[in-house]
Amino acid sequence: MDLSSYSGLIWGVVAIIVILFLAWFVWKLIGFRIIGSNQVGVVEKWWSPKGSLKDKIVALNGEAGFQPEVLRAGIHLRSPFMYRVHTYPLVTIPQGAIGYIFARDGISMEPQQTLAKVVPCDNFQDTRAFLLAGGQKGPQRAIVREGTYAFNLAEYIVLTEQGAFYHPLGDRSEQATIQSMGQMLNDVGGFSPIVIRDADDLTGVVTITDGPSLPTGDIIAPTVGDKAGQPGYHGNFQDPEAFLAGGGYRGRQYQVLTEGTYFINRLFATVELIPKTIVEVGSVGVVVSYIGPKGDDVSGVDYSHGEMVTVGNRGVWDTGLMPGKYAFNTYAGKVIGVPTTNIILKWIRGEAGAHGYDQNLAEVDLITKDAFEPSLPLSVVIHIDYRKAPLVIQRFGDVSKLVNQTLDPMVSAYFKNIGQTKTLIELIQSRAEIQQRSSTEMKDRFLRYNLELEEVLIGTPRGSEGDTRIENILTQLRDRQIAREQLETYESQRVAADKQRELEQSKATAAAQGDLTRSNINITVQENTGKAELARSRQDADRVRTLAAADADKIRMTAEAEAEREAKVGIGKAIATQEQVDAYGGPQFQLAQEVTRQLATAIENGHIPIVPQTQLIMGGGGDDDGGGAGGNVLTSLLSVLLTEKLTGKPIAARESNEHTDERAAMDARRKSMRESVMKSVAADASTSSPTAPGGMTPPAPPATGS
Repeated sequence: MDLSSYSGLIWGVVAIIVILFLAWFVWKLIGFRIIGSNQVGVVEKWWSPKGSLKDKIVALNGEAGFQPEVLRAGIHLRSPFMYRVHTYPLVTIPQGAIGYIFARDGISMEPQQTLAKVVPCDNFQDTRAFLLAGGQKGPQRAIVREGTYAFNLAEYIVLTEQGAFYHPLGDRSEQATIQSMGQMLNDVGGFSPIVIRDADDLTGVVTITDGPSLPTGDIIAPTVGDKAGQPGYHGNFQDPEAFLAGGGYRGRQYQVLTEGTYFINRLFATVELIPKTIVEVGSVGVVVSYIGPKGDDVSGVDYSHGEMVTVGNRGVWDTGLMPGKYAFNTYAGKVIGVPTTNIILKWIRGEAGAHGYDQNLAEVDLITKDAFEPSLPLSVVIHIDYRKAPLVIQRFGDVSKLVNQTLDPMVSAYFKNIGQTKTLIELIQSRAEIQQRSSTEMKDRFLRYNLELEEVLIGTPRGSEGDTRIENILTQLRDRQIAREQLETYESQRVAADKQRELEQSKATAAAQGDLTRSNINITVQENTGKAELARSRQDADRVRTLAAADADKIRMTAEAEAEREAKVGIGKAIATQEQVDAYGGPQFQLAQEVTRQLATAIENGHIPIVPQTQLIMGGGGDDDGGGAGGNVLTSLLSVLLTEKLTGKPIAARESNEHTDERAAMDARRKSMRESVMKSVAADASTSSPTAPGGMTPPAPPATGS
């Protein structure tokens, strides 16, 4: 290649370079800038005819300085001779995270302010609106939630969990300050919301760092705007501006956070998670409130141990918390648990009840009447009425102080007095009596302290270590009791032997029960047979008696007819007839004779023994033939019949009242007939010959009533 060709090539390259330079110069002169879709451009103005800023960073009126508007995605013309464009990525807040804003320009905050007030500015993306609305420089009360934002990083410093986004303006000290603030927020979990789960049983206590200070004497800020729809409702401290507008104070708040998720500015409020207050079943929680107005005393004029106030006032509440879980702010008060179940207090060294109130108690040292010095173990069961629990707490502070400062000296003194009136043996033997007496007498003393005494239990007195005198006395008592038990054992063995003998007899009787049953049945059969034969004999006797009575009536009527007929012949024949009738013994005798004959026949046919096989002779001596009480039935019957025959008197015991009446009527008719016959004979005698047939003189008539 010749020199001319080489020179042409060089000039061509130079021309291209000049063209490129001119193009670049024109590009720069015009100010072409391309902003990506994920970027934002912060415009800085080098110079302006309106001059420069004095105490501002952002120029709202076209002055030299950072402009309030940012450049978004696209091609923009900004002359490099007047503007400088700084490109930064868009700020993205992740889901469920929080971003914090620090404004570099704006109105200065008031001396009592900690955070800048909230102004409408499209989540800090409209810098001009922020500044014109009176936005304040410094950390902002408002936070930014999840999303992507085009911030003017010359005006704002944005702190996120991913890091800090800002346009450097100062030296390294500014960077160190920004990093320390980000680290502080990260340490307190400020980039995440507050999440309180039900399973954790936690409560959030909030402390506000901005707003007016509490009045003198108050330690907890009162609740404001805690219900939706009320003025100043702040959504559980998530709206700082509403909280302050509603009259909220800085400091620890009485209102607490319960289960939920809360996006709270940690620069505005810190949250401390504390356990919930749990009042167990079988207890009541007495509340001692540190806040609230001074309420009226509701304890009554007779109660002089402190004031009781209603719920919400400062002091001891008259109503306790029932069993359950409570989101109670323990910085605003204290909940003292009081058991409402029975409390067992043991005056025994080294032993303690379930509640642990008696861990400092020991046995009561006594001096008995006979100068022994035993130690008496005790157990006292008490109960606290849940309605009186606030009175107990107001009076003693807690149950442990009640036990140690009041119940211990009171119970010890009572049993020391009891011990001085008893000997050691009496103290041991009268344990049940002392228990009952102490349970009754000490009830009133416990009621003075708003306690209910359920029972007093007394143990066995003990001697001090190395003292065997009490043990010797107890040994003697045990030996004495063993002797008594041996006596009772011997007596029990004797009774057992008697019972054994009775058992053997019962077994023998049971073995012979079949024979006894059969013999008893035979006896019963024979008794029934005898009763049947006796019944038949009585029926036969009644039949014979009836027939005899009929025969007697027949004989009587025949005799009367014959007598009437013979009466006309003469009184003698009538008298002879009457004597004939009397010679036969009359109807009564014949009746008795017939009855005797029938009874003998029945006895013979029924094989009924007349003389019992076993005779029991009682009383005076009888003859060898079995007279007296030992005589047989037949002898007695014959004696009765002979007596009746000789005396002419009927047997009253053998006749019923009916037969007696018939006999009396029969005698009356016979007497009347005799009288009529005598009258007829006398009449015939006066009209006939005075001499009876046969030349005999008739005899004189018998006397009346014979």
